[in-house]
Amino acid sequence: MNIALYTLKTLSYALTNPYSMLFLFVFGGYLYNQNRKTSLMQKMVVGEQINSPFELTISQIVMGIFGGVIGSLAMSYSGVMFFQNSAIEILFLTSIFLMMVNPRLICFSYSGAILGGLSIINSLLIANGAVGIDIFRFDITSLMTMVAILHFVEGLLVMTDGSRGAIPIFAKMQDKIVGGFALKRYWALPVAIFILLNNNTMVVQGKGVPMPLWWPIIRTTIPQEFLKNAMVALLPFYAVLGYNTVTFSKTKEKKALTSGAYMIGYSVALFLLAQLCSINIVFQVIVVIFAPLAHELMIRYQKFKEEKGEPKYVSDQGMKILYVSQDSKAALMKIESGDSLIEINGEPVENEEDILNKLKEATGDILLKIKKESGKIREMLYSKETKGNTLGVVFVPKFIPKDRMVLKFNNEDFSEVLQKIKNKDKDGEE
Repeated sequence: MNIALYTLKTLSYALTNPYSMLFLFVFGGYLYNQNRKTSLMQKMVVGEQINSPFELTISQIVMGIFGGVIGSLAMSYSGVMFFQNSAIEILFLTSIFLMMVNPRLICFSYSGAILGGLSIINSLLIANGAVGIDIFRFDITSLMTMVAILHFVEGLLVMTDGSRGAIPIFAKMQDKIVGGFALKRYWALPVAIFILLNNNTMVVQGKGVPMPLWWPIIRTTIPQEFLKNAMVALLPFYAVLGYNTVTFSKTKEKKALTSGAYMIGYSVALFLLAQLCSINIVFQVIVVIFAPLAHELMIRYQKFKEEKGEPKYVSDQGMKILYVSQDSKAALMKIESGDSLIEINGEPVENEEDILNKLKEATGDILLKIKKESGKIREMLYSKETKGNTLGVVFVPKFIPKDRMVLKFNNEDFSEVLQKIKNKDKDGEE
């Protein structure tokens, strides 16, 4: 009970400490700027704002705090700990630096492997009589266990919050226009980490508390004799987790669930493998190599599955619906993403212009024939009282006219795509 209590106290300190609050404020500003672009792109594609920048930012901060509590408790009970002179904060700074180089490198498997490699080299130098560098003196078991736990938390966040702020997109595949979604989320997590001092007591805000006899759970490379006479201080840090992907074969919700499940599976494998580090340095090297390699293979496998998967949103019969606006006429009529509009008043539809003309020319109530994903055909009455309003859906076109643009999110950053859209609009105005 003491471990949980003092972990939560440390996290509360991380949320109220002026320096931590400054970091959260600055990072919140960065998130807001990114979410402003996301909201603008949603409006450009859908015709209306799906999520406000403020809503997206607040949800990321709140979910990040939630994830930080789970991750910190898991690390505290496991016994993840680092020496006082080892600069574990470098892990988080390295991750943020790698994110600036390439957003996908924000993952701790890469920064953890870098620090783990430096720590192993440092240990070898000391073993051969050279002078070591204390800041690179890490317990590899604790380091890789922490990376595993953070990935587990990331998997939970992706599954529960990864699809929020998704942007409907289009791409050309095999001479067909397919619809899909671009997903991009970041979370800032307050995390509490044990730092080893000099006797077997937990120190939190000046108070010493004896550690349980069963602690730590994990088998660290730290000698048991040292642990018996050690003191541990629970200190707060901030970690940043990120998720960035594109899907054309799944709904945005299913893609987030699938990606999150892969991350959790990876985290479990890394956690179990990290426990072998206490055997000898060979296993430490194996784990340090496994962390980024397995993560890269996981990403490439998902990409392969996505490329080989059957596109979900293709307008074959009628017009496939990619997105339905909340509280729109289509939503009230129970029209869903993945449905197809195949007829209006008994006449087949072939393109968006065809739909607009038929709705405009129709008099009285309008009969829509909708094909559900299951293949079931439903007829819905579009009341003449609402005929002047739009359905509130995004259709997947069968072709893209030359004056329109297909967004290729696979190889381009959101900011680059946004700039292209702005330039395209500017050229159109001229």
